[in-house]
Amino acid sequence: MPEAATSIVAALRRKPEIAVGNIVGSNIANVLLVMGVTGLVAPQGVAVSVSALKFDMPVMIAVAASCLPVFFIGGRIERWEGGLYLGYYFAFVLFLILEANHHKALPGFDAVMAFLVLPLTVIAYIVLAALRARHNKAFPHRLT
Repeated sequence: MPEAATSIVAALRRKPEIAVGNIVGSNIANVLLVMGVTGLVAPQGVAVSVSALKFDMPVMIAVAASCLPVFFIGGRIERWEGGLYLGYYFAFVLFLILEANHHKALPGFDAVMAFLVLPLTVIAYIVLAALRARHNKAFPHRLT
């Protein structure tokens, strides 16, 4: 939460580089530093659960991959993209709640996410990347 608060304040003060740097740096520190130290200190190592390997890690990789067109082609996260990421966060939390409670809506939720929402997002990012690449080719001196 401190990273989120810092990033929101930085974005409101029109300092997006601080917001992005704070989040990226925090994630790198959490994954590499915290897990590295934990692995060194833990006598038996750190066990990674099957659910983390089957769900959490692929989601983490997918989220990182979804940021690539934004970072390398556009150079900015538009409001609709911020809303999309926030929506995916809520969907992720909802999935965790449904799964923890073994709710009967989970299979339907999985199907909608896997066969509707995620493919539409991939298509939207491919189109967005193509449009931004074309725009940058037409105006090479501009990032956006």
